[in-house]
Amino acid sequence: MSNNNTSKYRMDMCSGAVLPKMLSFCMPIMASSVLQLLFNAADIIVVGRFAGDNSLAAVGSTSSLVNLMVNLFIGLSVGANVAVARFYGAKLERDLSKAVHTAMTISLISGMFLTVVGVIGAPFFLRLMSSPENVLPLASKYLRIYFCGMTASMLYNFGAAVLRAVGDTKRPLYYLFAAGVINFILNLIFVIVFRMDVAGVALATIISQMISAALVVRCLIKEKGGVHLDLKKLGIDKQKLLLIMQVGIPAGLQGCMFSLSNVVIQSSINLFGDIVVAGNAAAMNLEGFMYVAMNCFHQGTISFVGQNFGAGKYDRIGKIVAVSTGCVLVTAAGLAVFMLAFGKAALGIYSTNPDVINAGIIRVMIIAPTYFLLGIMDIYVGALRGLGYSMYPMVSSLIGVCGLRLLLIALIFSQPQYHVLQTIYYTYPLSWLAAFLANFIFFLIVLQRMKTTKKAAGSAEE
Repeated sequence: MSNNNTSKYRMDMCSGAVLPKMLSFCMPIMASSVLQLLFNAADIIVVGRFAGDNSLAAVGSTSSLVNLMVNLFIGLSVGANVAVARFYGAKLERDLSKAVHTAMTISLISGMFLTVVGVIGAPFFLRLMSSPENVLPLASKYLRIYFCGMTASMLYNFGAAVLRAVGDTKRPLYYLFAAGVINFILNLIFVIVFRMDVAGVALATIISQMISAALVVRCLIKEKGGVHLDLKKLGIDKQKLLLIMQVGIPAGLQGCMFSLSNVVIQSSINLFGDIVVAGNAAAMNLEGFMYVAMNCFHQGTISFVGQNFGAGKYDRIGKIVAVSTGCVLVTAAGLAVFMLAFGKAALGIYSTNPDVINAGIIRVMIIAPTYFLLGIMDIYVGALRGLGYSMYPMVSSLIGVCGLRLLLIALIFSQPQYHVLQTIYYTYPLSWLAAFLANFIFFLIVLQRMKTTKKAAGSAEE
């Protein structure tokens, strides 16, 4: 690989002790994600404090719908990560360059498509989710403005995926921090000074996304070697596109399945009124800090497994998964204790309404102690994706997450005696457990298949 001054940000994941490198790789991702959530939390706090509970519910009730619409394309960025990591680990510069340019072209196409669908379809989708009538106009306005920034969002996500695939997690953190500070300042100006309500929050988000996208594209343009981005070479390489889609489409569909079940759950929560919707929105935002703290190890697993698979170092894969799982369990345990102890105080930051806080704490008390199940499920999903087996986790999500949640909502929540918030929230850990067990079995099967193939290849050489 090139010996330019940008190579100091890259990481060789194919040699040395796994834990120190995993922590070095994942901590900036965790910091990036926490920063992003802090800025998103600032959005909700500013809206909740200065625009009211209806505006808070309007912003919070759209998150499941946004995730449903963008997750397919975020899945393609996972495919880009795997492709780039594999070619980087194998030291195939030409293939690496084609993968980078294909990925960034996909990001542009994805962003423009999402903008058109989101702007046109926002009111229709919100009505499908049974959004409360007093929230619908504000939520529709927020979504339409928010989706105008989708091209910038996709550029950042794909660009960051390329950098992380070669071990660079620090510069995406720097760019996100710069954009986030601007987002926070603009929130205060647009919402408090200009009284723009949810439109101000959405506009501030778009501007910050454009800044982060510009920074990550500039970074790739300045890179050397196979990671260098030449805007004149943007285009689709069919073979690289197929590799990205092989991993990315099942990953995206898996994300869509999660989001689809969450949309159904959000629709069920919406039936309880705007106070409960606001409390749930605040709890979900708080819960997000737990998720990103664990999810960084999922992202680390994808890149580490991808590089080692590309380099042919299959013996390190089991160790990578074991280290990542241990990191998730320790992280989840510490955060669960914190959430159970200080959940009400933390929810009080989002809203001063005691009814909103009480509605939010119901979710916190159920989700926080069981969140580790989602974390370890994601580790095995990451390992399978890094190995190129993205279809297996998609199937497990279809059955264990989407199917099971919808079944529980249809069969149990519909019964009058179980028509309470707690029933909805218990569908989360039950579905995580089912999907984890399925992915764990799939991983063991793939690992055994790899060992058998390697053994057969060794015998043939003799």
